Amino acid sequence: MIMFKIKNIDHIVLTTENLQKCCDFYQNILNMDLEEKNGRYALKFGNQKINIHQKKGEFQPAATYPTSGSLDFCLIVEDILQVKAELESKNYPIELGIVERMGAISKLKSIYLKDPDGNLVELASKI
Repeated sequence: MIMFKIKNIDHIVLTTENLQKCCDFYQNILNMDLEEKNGRYALKFGNQKINIHQKKGEFQPAATYPTSGSLDFCLIVEDILQVKAELESKNYPIELGIVERMGAISKLKSIYLKDPDGNLVELASKI
């Protein structure tokens, strides 16, 4: 029997209660590019993106119980010390870090912060 394998993540969907605050955070604090096409918003970085929904189940099909502030995800960065310095220069509150964690394929040095909706965003670099 031939079995398929998952290759990588293309995108995730984030539901926000405040589009402007959400976009400001991901553009100005995390340096992502904002794309808007036909009333749909996406934050792009590398070869991935985060689609933004402003209402629960805004575009179908959708998750059964979409809600803002329920995500907990990790984004890989090059230099965690540079990230920490930049977050501090922007006066953005850090929840925790720099701490050591175990990622999908290696140990990580991580910083945790929350976006305006309360999603937990882990920024990490490989050790």
